[in-house]
This record gives sequence, structure tokens and C-alpha cells, in this order.
Amino acid sequence: MPISSAAPPRVLTVAGSDSGGGAGIQADLKTMLALGVHGMSVLTAVTAQNSRGVQGAWELPADAVRAQYRSVMDDIGADAVKTGMLASAELVETVAALLAGTGAPAVVDPVGVSKHGDPLLAAEALDSVRTKLLPVATVATPNLDEVAQLTGITVTDEAGMRRAAAALLEYGPRWVVIKGGHLPGDPVDLLTDGTEEHWLRAPRHDNRHTHGTGCTLASAIACGLATGQDVPTAVRAAKAYVTGAIAAGFPLGSGIGPVDHAWRLRDPR
Repeated sequence: MPISSAAPPRVLTVAGSDSGGGAGIQADLKTMLALGVHGMSVLTAVTAQNSRGVQGAWELPADAVRAQYRSVMDDIGADAVKTGMLASAELVETVAALLAGTGAPAVVDPVGVSKHGDPLLAAEALDSVRTKLLPVATVATPNLDEVAQLTGITVTDEAGMRRAAAALLEYGPRWVVIKGGHLPGDPVDLLTDGTEEHWLRAPRHDNRHTHGTGCTLASAIACGLATGQDVPTAVRAAKAYVTGAIAAGFPLGSGIGPVDHAWRLRDPR
């Protein structure tokens, strides 16, 4: 077969490491490989993490984060950027400033807590997320816990998802995805820019091995945007990919196992 010299679309993740391999930078890069883009990374924190939880976390200095970002952007560039764990107000503000100077679309996953309930964002950083990071987001993808942290709204139904989306849009992102997977019934997410509404529904799979779903969804959206898809198309495709990855999630360790980022390689639907 002839070897193509064309580079694939480029996606940069700015996030923390998960030593267990299910979430964070590791999940992002697996998603990017599975979806056919070239993944690059800026490490913001190192965690000691496994299927049972987070045993420790150490953030990197802002200068190290800035240097990694500039190293990639000044030479390679990116067609989309995804952010995850930023840990502190200083890192949030550093990354927000970098995104503001980048022309690529940005998918912001405002990571506040891990799947096991471990805090991954300092409480004093919330205001920086609201005032610095969300305004530069093309798409923000909070789960219901993060919605409550950022807006004070406790979502219990679809009407609450709509109120939360309106509150988050006030902070400046172009689009928000309110992830409603923790509500009873089949999982539903709301994508809106304040004018359009897209309710994204999927069957609920009887599988507790869901570590990494948020990272994976945000990365998959960034992959779609990098290939030129509009936001609704990218989010729908990402939802379908994550739903399949959840269905194929597998046990690992003695706690919550990861979703299967490679499920399409074994089940190419």
C-alpha cells in the first residue's frame, strides 16, 4: 500500500495524568488514536490513581504547563484543544490565557471531582473557571456535580438541565453540554448555545465500569471539531462513541474499571 504523507488532524489535550490509564491524559490520547487524529499532550498534574480512587495528586508549575503548550503550538499547531484537570486557580488562568491566544476551537471539561468523588480542583479556582476559562470555551462539558459547583443549581430533571445550561452560558462559552448521566432513567445530555437545543439520548448499559467517561466525551468532541465537524455533529458523534465505550467497559482492579476506548477496533459499528 502507498504511504500517505498527509498528517492527520491534530488535537492537543491539556490535562492531568491517570496512572491507572482509564481517565485523564491517557484516556484522551486513546480516544484520539481511536478516532483517527494525532494526539498531543500538555501535562498539568500527576496523580496516583487506580480503580479505587485517587491516592495523591501533584500539580505541575505554571511555567512547565506554559512551556509544554508553547512547544507544541509554536512548531506543530493544533486543530482543536481539550482541557481537563487544571487543579488550581493559577493553572486555570494560565491555560485560559493560552487558549485565548490560540485560534483552534477549545473543548473545556471543567473537572472538579473524580469518578470516585475525589476533589481535583481547588475550591478557590472555581471563580477562575467561571471568569477566565469558560469565556474562551467553544464547548463546555460539565457533569451535574460540576454544574452544582459552578452555578449552585442542583439538577434533578430535564427542566433543571435547561436552567443550568442557561446559567453556564452566562459565563461565556459558545456551547454547553450538560451531562445528565447521573439522573434516573436513560442517559440524556443537553447541548445548547442558548438558541438551539439538542437532547441527546442513549440506552443505559448495565455496566459499572465507567471510569473516564467525561474525559473521553470531551476528547471525542475535540476530535470531531478538528476534522471540521460543526458542534452538534461533533457532539452527537462523541456521544455515540462514548456510549459504545461504556457498553464495552471492563473490570480492572477491585473498583470501577474503565470504558473501552478501543471498542470500535473489535466491534466496528
